[in-house]
This record gives sequence, C-alpha cells and structure tokens, in this order.
Amino acid sequence: MASFNVPAFYQEWARRSGLAFSAAAGEGPESLEAVRLGYRKFFQDSFPPPDGVTFESVDADGVPAEIAVPEDAVPGRHLVYLHGGGYLAGDPQGYRGLAGTLARRLRARVLVPDYRLAPEAVFPAAVDDSVTAYRWLLAQGVAPRDIVFAGDSAGGAMAVSALVAARDLGLALPAASIAISPWANLEHTGASMVTLDGVDPSVSRAGLRQAAAIALGNAPQSSPLASPVFADTRGLPPVLIQIGGHEVMLSDAIRLAAKLAEDSVPVRLDVAPGMGHVWHLVVGHHPAADKAVADAVAFAEEHLPAA
Repeated sequence: MASFNVPAFYQEWARRSGLAFSAAAGEGPESLEAVRLGYRKFFQDSFPPPDGVTFESVDADGVPAEIAVPEDAVPGRHLVYLHGGGYLAGDPQGYRGLAGTLARRLRARVLVPDYRLAPEAVFPAAVDDSVTAYRWLLAQGVAPRDIVFAGDSAGGAMAVSALVAARDLGLALPAASIAISPWANLEHTGASMVTLDGVDPSVSRAGLRQAAAIALGNAPQSSPLASPVFADTRGLPPVLIQIGGHEVMLSDAIRLAAKLAEDSVPVRLDVAPGMGHVWHLVVGHHPAADKAVADAVAFAEEHLPAA
C-alpha cells in the first residue's frame, strides 16, 4: 500500500474539526469560512479522487450537489452520499476521494448534496436538504429500487433520519442504507462516550457537545431526526451500520442497531476492532478500511438489481 501516515491524519483531522467547532461558536482566530475552506483542502490533499471518475455539479431542486460518475456506471444505479463534518463543515468537493471510490467500486452515480450547515442554518435544515435532493433524484426518473443511501458521522445519522423524514412525507424509500460511524445520539449518553473518550483519535465528547449545541439551535437533543436512536424507524429498508471499535460513538451505534431491530427493520451491525471514526477514508492505506469499503459495496449490491 502507498505510504500514508494514518495516526498523523487523525491528529490533523481532530485539530481541524476543533477549529471548525470553535469558529462556528464565534471563537478562535480564523473566520468560519476560512476554516471550512481549509477543512476542504485538507480532505482534498489527503484523499484525491480516483482515476476514471468525473464530477458534475447539479442543482437538486435548490440544493447544490455533485454527482460522481464512473466510466462504467450501471445504467440507473445511484448512491446518495451524505458527508460528515458535525453539521458545521464538510462539502462534496472535500469528499471526492471517498465518493469517487464508492462510485467506481459500486459502478454507480453518487449524488453528494451540499446541504446547508450550521450556524447559518440549524436543525433540521440538513435533513430537509437531504430529502429534497432525494426527491429531486426520484423526479429525474430514477427508481427507488435503484438507489442506496449512505453517509458518515452526521451524514451517517442522516442515512437513517432522512429516510424517516422521507417516509413521513409519503416518498417511496430506497433499496437500502449504509450508516458509517453514525452520530446517532446527540444526548451523548452511550457508555463509550466516557470509556473511549481520549481513545478515539479524532472525536471527543466535549467537541461533540459543542457541535451539537450549535447545530441544533433551539431543538432538543432527543429530536428524532437529529438523534435517530429516538426515531420511529418502522418501514425503513435494510440498514448496514459500520462503526469503529475505538469510537466514542460506538455505544450509540449499537443502540441505533437495537432500535432498528426492535422496529423490525433488517439491520446489520459491523464493528471494526481498534478502528477510529470513518476509517473508510483511509481506503487504500489500511486493510481494515479496504474491508469496510468492500463490505459496504457488497451490501449495496446485495439490495440493488443485478447489473
């Protein structure tokens, strides 16, 4: 594998996430705009897009978005990918590496909404924009059975909560969903929020609390569309949850899996021992990341029509 310093990446990611949380709170020496641009460049430099994938800008009914298009895309096959960043940072341009990798390996067009961020737009703006982008995709004539949702961190939570919102609006639901390192409980009450705080290489309980306070606005931490562990998830399509064994979010990801199971949603929980937040990002540089991406692609293919 190509040389890549995974611990150094996590250390720098944690630093940049902290800068974003502070800037969103009106603290720190840099503007939020400058911090977000630096966050994007860090991701672009760390994870360049793969060969054989092009990127198109689209207007998804008022929500700006990008579509990653692999050379050998299966006609009609789509993945909707919701990026992470604590609802405060992140964008499609910074996620071209991971979105492009998924596009190439799944042979699918990958739609990445540039949903609104806090503090400019607080909860439920990000969920609303994700649902709008999905509804736009349906309006283009894409069949729900040809669509899989996925997302990481905040986007991993929305990979469930956006489907809850879509169901409540009466929209046909996609074939499946993949929640990567989901930030599923903004009350942060899972045991691992304490036991793995300081072990998790990129996320801390204090940082998550700070981000949640900004992202939620006046909404309670237990709002079902912000914290899907509290949602009525009945009727959702099959869900794969992938979580690292060193993540402070581990216990709440397990709780989300239990809630889905209790609501009769087909669910699979994969825990990667020793892995940190969204370890999929280092695909090509760590065997566990390679396995996680391969497992996610196989899960999507299992629920999509055959190519």
